[in-house]
Amino acid sequence: MINENAIGLFDSGIGGTSIWKEIHLLLPNENTIYLADSKNAPYGFKSKEEIIDLSYKNTEVLLNYDCKLIVVACNTATTNAIKELRAKYDVPFIGIEPAIKPAANLSKTDIIGILATKGTLTSELFHEKLLSYPNVKIIEQIGHGLVQLIENGAIDSVEMTELLESYLNPMIEQNIDYLVLGCSHYPYLIPQIKKILPSHIKIIDSGEAVAKQTRNVLNQYNLLNTGNKKSSHFFYTNTNPDVLKEILKDTKNIIQKDF
Repeated sequence: MINENAIGLFDSGIGGTSIWKEIHLLLPNENTIYLADSKNAPYGFKSKEEIIDLSYKNTEVLLNYDCKLIVVACNTATTNAIKELRAKYDVPFIGIEPAIKPAANLSKTDIIGILATKGTLTSELFHEKLLSYPNVKIIEQIGHGLVQLIENGAIDSVEMTELLESYLNPMIEQNIDYLVLGCSHYPYLIPQIKKILPSHIKIIDSGEAVAKQTRNVLNQYNLLNTGNKKSSHFFYTNTNPDVLKEILKDTKNIIQKDF
């Protein structure tokens, strides 16, 4: 079956493009539409009700483009709103959650770190997941200020380095051997993080797992695009598109639009 309708993705800004890249790598035939809700970033310090309302808004924009599946490419939106989204809309949803399971299963020290937003770490869904790993010590750290710096194009700034050192050094001292990145913005910080972490500490994010789950659900609902046309990709942002253009250097269809 040739289903050319796009996969829709949304995030509280540019971070979810790290998820988009993994999906495009695994499913190059699929058309995509991405919403960067940078005007409302970060979601991590908003109330659950605000996050749900923003998730409804983004979903309805994507449904107006006839998206066949929606990826909530934001940990905070997933952990606070995925249940409500699935209850309200008929379209399949893929969520993104911190990759605690592989880190917990692979850890030799049984001590792992997680760097995430306040909205993710304080969510009910996140705390439900933690109950599955009673024998693993999980050191949680809110990444205050990281999303804002990424959204402002300051990934390689001195301020970013100082913040990351203040968050990661206490984890290193507590003998973590895995660091879970619990925000879709944070994979863009991996080069910076690797300069701080000792080489034996492994970094895990959710991008590849989300891409595989997207493929599985498209298969399950018979929604895969099996056509041979070159795929199309549109990226919409409701603020200045310059940072998005920097992150997606070879992409043409980056459009500033209010939503």
